[in-house]
Amino acid sequence: MCGIAGISLFPNQQLSPGILARLLQSMVHRGPDGSGEEIRNGVALVHTRLAIVDLENGSQPLSDGKAISLVANGEIYNDLELRKSFSGVFKTQSDCESPLILYKELGVDFIKHLRGMWGIAIHDSDGKILILSRDPFGIKPLYYAETSIGVIFASEIRAIANTELLSVDINNHIRDELLSLQFTTGAETIYRGINRILPGESLLIKEGRIIKKEICSVLPKKPPEIIDERSAIDKLDRILLNSVELHQRSDVPYGMFLSGGIDSSALLIAMSRLSDKPVSAYTLGFDTSSVPDEREQAAKVANYVGAEHHTVLMDGEDFWSMLPKVVAALDDPVIDYATLPTYKLAELASENLKVVLCGEGGDELFGGYGRYRKVMRTWWQGGSQSMRRHSVLLRANVLRTNPYGWRDGIKKTEEKFANRGLTSLQIAQSIDCNDWLPNDLLLKLDRCLMAHGVEGRTPFLDPEVASLAFCLPDRFKVRGRLGKWILRKWLQEQMPESNAFLRKRGFTVPIGEWINNRSNVISQLVARQPGIKEICEPEKVIKLFEQSTPLARNASWVLLFYSLWHNYHILGRPVGNNIGDALALN
Repeated sequence: MCGIAGISLFPNQQLSPGILARLLQSMVHRGPDGSGEEIRNGVALVHTRLAIVDLENGSQPLSDGKAISLVANGEIYNDLELRKSFSGVFKTQSDCESPLILYKELGVDFIKHLRGMWGIAIHDSDGKILILSRDPFGIKPLYYAETSIGVIFASEIRAIANTELLSVDINNHIRDELLSLQFTTGAETIYRGINRILPGESLLIKEGRIIKKEICSVLPKKPPEIIDERSAIDKLDRILLNSVELHQRSDVPYGMFLSGGIDSSALLIAMSRLSDKPVSAYTLGFDTSSVPDEREQAAKVANYVGAEHHTVLMDGEDFWSMLPKVVAALDDPVIDYATLPTYKLAELASENLKVVLCGEGGDELFGGYGRYRKVMRTWWQGGSQSMRRHSVLLRANVLRTNPYGWRDGIKKTEEKFANRGLTSLQIAQSIDCNDWLPNDLLLKLDRCLMAHGVEGRTPFLDPEVASLAFCLPDRFKVRGRLGKWILRKWLQEQMPESNAFLRKRGFTVPIGEWINNRSNVISQLVARQPGIKEICEPEKVIKLFEQSTPLARNASWVLLFYSLWHNYHILGRPVGNNIGDALALN
């Protein structure tokens, strides 16, 4: 896990040394174990390293000693297998060297052979080509901007913004999308002129200009296969264990996040079967009865496999002091309250670990969400083929103007996957994997963990696991009122005491309660923030915070988050020691 950045210059352009220094400084938190840079033939590459594999010799940029250099963020899990399959000469044990060797033999098609998560930049000075590539699920981030001196790229938006090569302006259309959905879709970011490289996308850049874009999908474009339940369970057992085994490859200590739910419990079971040592598992709970507490079920699973179980409590004081730090980490904003426990768990895990395995992707691939059941129903049964149809702030009636077009990105994705011969369930899964997964869940995971120098790995988001899960019959994913049916069956066989067939409760954070406890203070502060006054009526904002309905609490959370985010990332105000400090006017 690292930070990468660089620039491809227009011909005859000069690169200021200060630009590279600012790129490196912006990503120190992603790679505290070292840094490197290379400038050659109009292309600069920089790298900050979090050492996970080949601690002694894995520094980057990596080079073939001739014309090709690479910087990479992520992990290539099938590196050992690739070394046996390809004839190139390897100089290190770094897993990031295999993409370099494969590129020499295969060109841009090298990505088709990788199992892992990555943001990669390869400079081929002979061909005067810079290739930028992102893994098919978008587990690792990669951004770019076309500037007056060429194309600049980085693992995080803040690095590009800090170069001062372009003005940091809000993209109002994407802002409206964020405030309505709590995440954003597609290539555009909330910063005008800064774009995401999409999941599975590769950009070919020559002399400061993008000359070609290619994209590949990790999800098969085919309907469910015919398979019986026993065969499906046996196949899942084999493929899931293989994925977990690959994701455990590390030269530093690793563990996992354990919620006690189906996905994390399945991971813990698999990890314990593959390890002779107790697995380090981390669980978070809340000091309130207003939301479900998962610690008891997590402890049950941990005790069953003999895991080394660590727990931490989160309370209102944590929320008050920690939220500004969480917001500061999310340069690409996602207004998901799950960022808070993720950040807290990463802080705890970082005391002992550099790598944690997480259950992201299990719901999307195995059909875990309630909205999937809805799209499978006919219209007379109350079903709907569209998801995410309501804007939180529009319903709360606090906006100065209606955010027309906030659903354009979702509609575009819906159209993309329509008429492909997929089932309604597969279409819904594809939509979530296209936008929700990379731009909410995985973005949250990346930023919150990297803020503490911890690498997050996601064994469910492996091409082999994804191919199996996506092509299972619908009835093996959703049956009755339960999702993830086949994963539940597997877990029940592995651990009969797991309560595998309990209905999904969903993960909830008592945000509304925490905000309500200090609403008299927060409401006034939020209402007068520049970013809020631009889009909302201040009087309506104050009244909103006084209400205790679920809609009001959700909308209040959105406005609180955005006010903090706008102050820090757009206005450049300090983080402060707590929410009150962060919102205090200078």
